[in-house]
Amino acid sequence: MADIQSKQAHAAEIKQVGRPRQSAQALLDAAAAVFVEAGVDAPVRTIAARAGVGVGTIYRHFPTRPELVVAVYRHQVEACADAGPRLLAESPSPEAALRSWVALFVDFLVTKHGLAGALHGDSAGSDALHTYFVDRLVPVCGSLLEAALESLDAAPPIDAYNVLKGIGNLCIGSAGDAQYEAEVLVQLLISGVLAQGVR
Repeated sequence: MADIQSKQAHAAEIKQVGRPRQSAQALLDAAAAVFVEAGVDAPVRTIAARAGVGVGTIYRHFPTRPELVVAVYRHQVEACADAGPRLLAESPSPEAALRSWVALFVDFLVTKHGLAGALHGDSAGSDALHTYFVDRLVPVCGSLLEAALESLDAAPPIDAYNVLKGIGNLCIGSAGDAQYEAEVLVQLLISGVLAQGVR
């Protein structure tokens, strides 16, 4: 009996340890969705409603808005980075994997919009996040680009950093302009990169 109670207590302990992590992930997913729809200055109550929690829960995990924004940013970077190998394994071709990942990256850039303002001019924090972004996503883009070029027997005409930088520049024009089709332009950029590399 004591052994059973001990196991039940241990299971409850594990459940309690796991719950905050799951809760934090759900909050980050909800915050990311709200930021896409309403920007990083969206009311905390909107995020809480989307996550199905009270406002106090948001503040317990993320006491300040900059902390929440940085956490969402990192969460989205990780999701984008993790998607690269998965898409390469699941897609019908390396080129399809690259194009699908680039579409995810464009979505990510929408979430990232307004980050600098949310950090209240913290240039050191912004620089650290930029470094984190580059360190995590450039290698993922590089592996997808290399696989796509190899499948076409093509040589890399440009490196992954410049591809991501070009995508970022193409996405800038989408802010506040519903007619601007960043995703279409980005896919045309990828077509050009792949075609340019053909030997």
